[in-house]
Amino acid sequence: MKRIFLIFLCTIGFSAGAQTTLTLKDAVNYALQNKADAKKAKLEVENSEYKIQEVRSRALPQISANGNLTYNPIIQTTVIDGAGFGQPGTTIQAAFGQKWTSTAGLSLTQAIFDQSVFTGLKAAKSTREFYQINNQLTEEQVIERVANNYYSVYVQKERLILLDSNYVNTTKVRDIVKGQFDNGLAKKIDLDRIVVKMSNIDTERQQIKNQIALQENALKFYMGMPIETVIVMPKEEFEVVPAALTEEPNIENRTEYLLLKKQEELLVFNKKAVQAAYYPTLSLTAGYNYIGQGPEFPWFAKPSSGVYWSDYSGIGLNLHVPIFTGFGTRAKVRQADVQIRSLQEDIKDTKLSLDLDYRNAMTQINNSLITIENQRENMRLASEILSNTKNNYLQGLASLTDLLDAENESLQAQNNFTRAVLDYKIAEISLIKSKGELKTLIK
Repeated sequence: MKRIFLIFLCTIGFSAGAQTTLTLKDAVNYALQNKADAKKAKLEVENSEYKIQEVRSRALPQISANGNLTYNPIIQTTVIDGAGFGQPGTTIQAAFGQKWTSTAGLSLTQAIFDQSVFTGLKAAKSTREFYQINNQLTEEQVIERVANNYYSVYVQKERLILLDSNYVNTTKVRDIVKGQFDNGLAKKIDLDRIVVKMSNIDTERQQIKNQIALQENALKFYMGMPIETVIVMPKEEFEVVPAALTEEPNIENRTEYLLLKKQEELLVFNKKAVQAAYYPTLSLTAGYNYIGQGPEFPWFAKPSSGVYWSDYSGIGLNLHVPIFTGFGTRAKVRQADVQIRSLQEDIKDTKLSLDLDYRNAMTQINNSLITIENQRENMRLASEILSNTKNNYLQGLASLTDLLDAENESLQAQNNFTRAVLDYKIAEISLIKSKGELKTLIK
């Protein structure tokens, strides 16, 4: 059903004007199917297979066809001793060759021993695994980015709901004050203060709406979704369910760490490939050719025209033994070794960073849970104070200033609670990431 749903979403492209209910799981799955980063990472995995094939090709026979057509308007002459032709003491100037020469043939080269080829073949599997891990890391980055933006959009929408509610309540107070003013029971300054407050609330509402639009657009961009799509977020997505605080995760299972270790493995193979320049190489060569020569254009010509065709072939072994390269190979090996040692420092630093992320996420989770409970109680008390103050104001026992202050405090308490929930959700994503379990958000 999940796959059918995703295919349906991709097919309709979340068309403009259509209102779509979007859970976090739907958002993440959609991003993994449509975001350019995720697609490019998959293409890199596909491309790694072609790179492996390229390396393997060096161990296979290399066969090529060749052809040549040469016209010699002036044939080079050679000066020889006439003694060989029964004319001692003379010099003979003779021209060897024909005006036209054409050759065609096949050549084959097969590596018999080449240490760099053998090393490349061993590295092929690691190359594939490197791009697979990189693809997994890219997917996790997409998931984290989408999840954080998803919750940021939701909290802004919650703030707008609170402001709308506050605007409605302030409108009711304005109507009461206006009635009192019309009956001479309230001052004009009181009515003006209410009007100013409503104007301020309305201005803040417009600012929040603008922020929602901008953050929604950012979320859709990170998902690879058409910007014009109208989305609705279910309220249950923002519920706080305390995360399971299990034992410390194994840092060495984190994707970031695995990718660096695989990169280290590839650098070791790279060093061995450079060291292969110290080894001799041996290859087999073979060729078969057909040659035509004569005073006329040789193609399709016959011996009657003075053109003769013949074939020849050869098989050989090529041995190359490096003796001295001016210390160039040694310098390359040392450079490769420095790259390995530099990456090993990155690995140590990454382990510390991943451990820091986990402990910070744990601290933030615990603090956020405490803050949420405190703000929930604070919100309840502020609501009670507002209700009592409103009753007292209607009975003439509280001033308008007291009522406005109570409304501000109630709104601030609700905003603080919403912010605390957002902090918890962001910390929850960080904790899930630190445990290497971001993929659980799509299950």
